[in-house]
Amino acid sequence: MGEQSKVKFPQEVIDEYAALGIDLPALFSAGHLGTRMGVQILEASAERVVGTMPVEGNTQPYGLLHGGASAVLAETLGSVGSMLHGGISKIAVGVDLNCTHHRGVRSGLVTGVATPVHRGRSTATYEIVITDEEGKRVCTARLTCLLRDAEAPKG
Repeated sequence: MGEQSKVKFPQEVIDEYAALGIDLPALFSAGHLGTRMGVQILEASAERVVGTMPVEGNTQPYGLLHGGASAVLAETLGSVGSMLHGGISKIAVGVDLNCTHHRGVRSGLVTGVATPVHRGRSTATYEIVITDEEGKRVCTARLTCLLRDAEAPKG
Protein backbone atom coordinates (compact mmCIF):
# COMPACT_ATOMS: atom_id res chain seq x y z
CA MET A 1 0.00 0.00 0.00
CA GLY A 2 2.98 2.29 0.03
CA GLU A 3 4.27 4.19 3.02
CA GLN A 4 1.90 3.91 5.95
CA SER A 5 3.13 7.23 7.39
CA LYS A 6 1.41 9.15 4.58
CA VAL A 7 -2.05 8.31 5.99
CA LYS A 8 -3.56 11.27 7.83
CA PHE A 9 -5.48 10.19 10.95
CA PRO A 10 -7.18 12.57 13.39
CA GLN A 11 -4.86 13.12 16.36
CA GLU A 12 -7.49 11.97 18.89
CA VAL A 13 -7.72 8.59 17.10
CA ILE A 14 -3.93 8.22 17.10
CA ASP A 15 -3.91 9.10 20.82
CA GLU A 16 -6.67 6.57 21.62
CA TYR A 17 -4.69 3.74 20.02
CA ALA A 18 -1.37 5.00 21.46
CA ALA A 19 -2.85 4.80 24.98
CA LEU A 20 -3.16 1.06 24.38
CA GLY A 21 0.42 0.82 23.08
CA ILE A 22 -0.61 0.63 19.41
CA ASP A 23 1.12 2.76 16.77
CA LEU A 24 -1.87 3.15 14.44
CA PRO A 25 -0.05 4.74 11.47
CA ALA A 26 2.57 1.97 11.54
CA LEU A 27 -0.08 -0.75 11.89
CA PHE A 28 -2.48 0.58 9.30
CA SER A 29 -2.87 -1.27 6.00
CA ALA A 30 -5.32 -1.85 3.17
CA GLY A 31 -4.58 -5.57 3.59
CA HIS A 32 -2.83 -7.96 1.23
CA LEU A 33 -5.41 -7.60 -1.54
CA GLY A 34 -5.35 -3.81 -1.36
CA THR A 35 -1.56 -3.86 -1.46
CA ARG A 36 -1.51 -6.10 -4.55
CA MET A 37 -3.98 -3.77 -6.25
CA GLY A 38 -2.03 -0.62 -5.38
CA VAL A 39 -4.63 0.87 -3.03
CA GLN A 40 -3.26 3.82 -1.08
CA ILE A 41 -5.13 5.43 1.78
CA LEU A 42 -4.46 9.16 1.86
CA GLU A 43 -6.76 10.32 4.65
CA ALA A 44 -8.72 8.38 7.24
CA SER A 45 -11.28 9.36 9.85
CA ALA A 46 -14.77 8.16 10.76
CA GLU A 47 -16.12 11.18 8.82
CA ARG A 48 -14.15 10.75 5.60
CA VAL A 49 -11.76 8.21 4.09
CA VAL A 50 -9.90 8.99 0.87
CA GLY A 51 -7.88 6.51 -1.17
CA THR A 52 -6.54 5.92 -4.66
CA MET A 53 -5.94 2.93 -6.91
CA PRO A 54 -4.20 2.66 -10.29
CA VAL A 55 -6.22 1.46 -13.26
CA GLU A 56 -3.19 -0.33 -14.70
CA GLY A 57 -3.05 -3.88 -13.37
CA ASN A 58 -6.71 -3.77 -12.32
CA THR A 59 -8.45 -4.11 -15.69
CA GLN A 60 -10.77 -6.67 -17.26
CA PRO A 61 -10.13 -8.27 -20.70
CA TYR A 62 -11.47 -5.21 -22.59
CA GLY A 63 -8.87 -2.97 -20.95
CA LEU A 64 -11.33 -1.18 -18.67
CA LEU A 65 -11.08 -0.86 -14.90
CA HIS A 66 -12.55 -4.09 -13.53
CA GLY A 67 -15.80 -3.61 -11.61
CA GLY A 68 -14.45 -5.93 -8.94
CA ALA A 69 -11.44 -3.63 -8.51
CA SER A 70 -13.81 -0.72 -7.87
CA ALA A 71 -15.59 -2.93 -5.33
CA VAL A 72 -12.29 -3.69 -3.56
CA LEU A 73 -11.46 0.02 -3.32
CA ALA A 74 -14.98 0.82 -2.09
CA GLU A 75 -15.04 -1.93 0.54
CA THR A 76 -11.57 -1.00 1.76
CA LEU A 77 -12.47 2.66 2.24
CA GLY A 78 -15.87 1.98 3.81
CA SER A 79 -14.41 -0.64 6.13
CA VAL A 80 -11.71 1.75 7.32
CA GLY A 81 -14.33 4.40 8.10
CA SER A 82 -16.47 1.82 9.91
CA MET A 83 -13.48 0.58 11.92
CA LEU A 84 -12.58 4.11 12.97
CA HIS A 85 -16.22 4.83 13.89
CA GLY A 86 -16.44 1.65 15.97
CA GLY A 87 -13.22 2.45 17.80
CA ILE A 88 -10.72 0.20 19.48
CA SER A 89 -13.36 -2.10 21.01
CA LYS A 90 -15.05 -3.05 17.71
CA ILE A 91 -14.24 -4.96 14.54
CA ALA A 92 -15.93 -3.86 11.31
CA VAL A 93 -17.18 -6.73 9.11
CA GLY A 94 -18.74 -5.98 5.72
CA VAL A 95 -22.23 -7.47 5.36
CA ASP A 96 -23.57 -5.69 2.26
CA LEU A 97 -21.84 -4.03 -0.69
CA ASN A 98 -23.47 -2.71 -3.82
CA CYS A 99 -21.81 -0.88 -6.68
CA THR A 100 -23.20 1.02 -9.64
CA HIS A 101 -20.65 1.43 -12.44
CA HIS A 102 -21.24 4.66 -14.38
CA ARG A 103 -18.37 4.84 -16.89
CA GLY A 104 -15.31 2.95 -17.99
CA VAL A 105 -11.73 4.02 -17.28
CA ARG A 106 -8.72 2.75 -19.24
CA SER A 107 -5.77 4.46 -17.55
CA GLY A 108 -4.63 6.68 -14.73
CA LEU A 109 -5.62 6.71 -11.11
CA VAL A 110 -9.08 6.52 -9.57
CA THR A 111 -9.91 8.17 -6.26
CA GLY A 112 -12.51 6.99 -3.79
CA VAL A 113 -14.09 9.07 -1.05
CA ALA A 114 -16.11 7.31 1.65
CA THR A 115 -18.55 9.31 3.78
CA PRO A 116 -21.00 8.01 6.38
CA VAL A 117 -24.68 7.53 5.66
CA HIS A 118 -25.39 5.92 9.04
CA ARG A 119 -23.15 5.39 12.08
CA GLY A 120 -24.82 3.39 14.80
CA ARG A 121 -23.81 1.14 17.68
CA SER A 122 -23.99 -2.13 15.75
CA THR A 123 -23.77 -1.09 12.09
CA ALA A 124 -22.17 1.60 9.95
CA THR A 125 -23.04 2.43 6.34
CA TYR A 126 -20.80 4.43 4.02
CA GLU A 127 -21.32 5.82 0.54
CA ILE A 128 -18.19 5.60 -1.58
CA VAL A 129 -17.84 7.74 -4.71
CA ILE A 130 -15.05 6.74 -7.10
CA THR A 131 -13.92 9.26 -9.70
CA ASP A 132 -11.33 9.38 -12.48
CA GLU A 133 -8.53 11.93 -12.79
CA GLU A 134 -10.90 14.39 -14.46
CA GLY A 135 -13.31 14.18 -11.53
CA LYS A 136 -15.90 12.20 -13.48
CA ARG A 137 -17.86 9.68 -11.44
CA VAL A 138 -16.84 6.11 -12.30
CA CYS A 139 -18.69 4.20 -9.58
CA THR A 140 -21.02 4.81 -6.67
CA ALA A 141 -21.00 2.18 -3.92
CA ARG A 142 -22.64 1.65 -0.56
CA LEU A 143 -21.15 -0.56 2.15
CA THR A 144 -22.75 -1.64 5.41
CA CYS A 145 -20.52 -3.11 8.10
CA LEU A 146 -21.53 -4.97 11.24
CA LEU A 147 -19.63 -3.66 14.28
CA ARG A 148 -18.73 -6.71 16.35
CA ASP A 149 -17.06 -6.64 19.75
CA ALA A 150 -13.31 -7.16 19.46
CA GLU A 151 -11.91 -10.14 21.32
CA ALA A 152 -9.85 -9.27 24.35
CA PRO A 153 -6.14 -10.08 23.94
CA LYS A 154 -5.19 -13.44 25.43
CA GLY A 155 -2.69 -13.58 28.27
